[in-house]
Amino acid sequence: MQRRDLFKLVGLSIIASASLLSPISLEASSVSSTSGKDVVIVGGGFGGLSVAKALKKADKSINVTVLEKREIFMSCPYSNTYLGGMQGVTFEQLTHDYYAPAAKYGYNFVQCEVIGIDREAKVVKTTTGDFGYNVLVLAPGIAYDYTKQFPSWDAQKISLVSRECPSALMPGSEHLALKRQLDNMNDGNIVIVPPQKGKFRCPPAPFERTSMLASYMKQKKIKGKVIVLDTSDGTFAKNKAFMETWSDLYPNIVEYHGKAPIVDVDVKNKTITYKENEVDVTIKYEVCNLMPYNKVSPVIGMAGLQTTKNGFVAMNSTGFQSKTDPNVYVVGDCVGHGVPASGQTAIWSGKRASLQIVAQLNNSTFDVKSGLPAQAANVCYSMVNTNPAEAIMVQHEFVADADTGNINAVPNVPKPADGSGKFRSKGTGKLTTEWYNGVKRELFS
Repeated sequence: MQRRDLFKLVGLSIIASASLLSPISLEASSVSSTSGKDVVIVGGGFGGLSVAKALKKADKSINVTVLEKREIFMSCPYSNTYLGGMQGVTFEQLTHDYYAPAAKYGYNFVQCEVIGIDREAKVVKTTTGDFGYNVLVLAPGIAYDYTKQFPSWDAQKISLVSRECPSALMPGSEHLALKRQLDNMNDGNIVIVPPQKGKFRCPPAPFERTSMLASYMKQKKIKGKVIVLDTSDGTFAKNKAFMETWSDLYPNIVEYHGKAPIVDVDVKNKTITYKENEVDVTIKYEVCNLMPYNKVSPVIGMAGLQTTKNGFVAMNSTGFQSKTDPNVYVVGDCVGHGVPASGQTAIWSGKRASLQIVAQLNNSTFDVKSGLPAQAANVCYSMVNTNPAEAIMVQHEFVADADTGNINAVPNVPKPADGSGKFRSKGTGKLTTEWYNGVKRELFS
């Protein structure tokens, strides 16, 4: 997509927005549900859009409305190739307008921000009006939790660090800011800090980014290292495959430190302090990519849903109904199931949830254990080299967990046939791009 085409899409979005946000549309939705088949979806990411399309495909009589605060969709999956300067990958390729798929598949899209949820009245309150529902689907994604990770930091410091050390785990300006820093960097180190505690969005993402930025430094002949400060002991997602890649391709660039919790960041002097063997160590950086603790979006708190001990939504059995309310479903990053928070998982959970919602709205039943175990329910690719394009992958089988009663994931990181005994291959690199293009076609065209 050329930049001028993106501007055309934005222009069309504004026109469509004026239409969809007309008083007639809002009046139809600003009262308690009357059709008996009103579904409101909060969040226009992979999960939310998958639910919307699947519902309309299964039952056109269902009135589906997607509420999303962003005006343009941006994909975090595949975005590390953009940050790493992979040939042919532009920011525009990661974006899409919301209105084209809404018009094609027959659901409503409203750009707004959710400010409250009344489960008793079955109403979602937003900055553009109230929306009644029979079934509510929450797919709002994550929020950052700097305060929990750095309790001594005040709001001003959190704002400063988040701006100068952009996380780029959420779509939008963070990616552009980090890319600008990379494009303008001099010789020196890139420090990458994965989320250092708890469940977080796309577990392999920080380590794919490590590989992409190491490739970037290698291609640009930038003198320095990509230093990873992790709190695990090296048992992160796809660890053997990443470690093998770093040893083979970037032995003098990638420097991994496990059990290295962050103590402080000094953005003025471009230094970061971490603990190593209980001793404070301070190093300089040219670019810092600090990914803080993740937590569920504040929208989950607005709904008053029960959460697990790690703060994610408690789920009812192996389905996607919340444990708190049978009329509230949750998909994507916020679910309490033992599954990785990935784009593919969000798509799978969205389609799965839609089956149960259709059954509920038509006074039928759906066996939430049907289709389990689900082989290769999540297939997650990570690009590890840009020239040539090479990638690694993990497959997850989703199974019913007898102990928790929820869904759990069983991983497998295969060595491809064309990998010459290695985890990475050009064939898997091609599959990575094909997966992303396929997802775009499925959701938007």
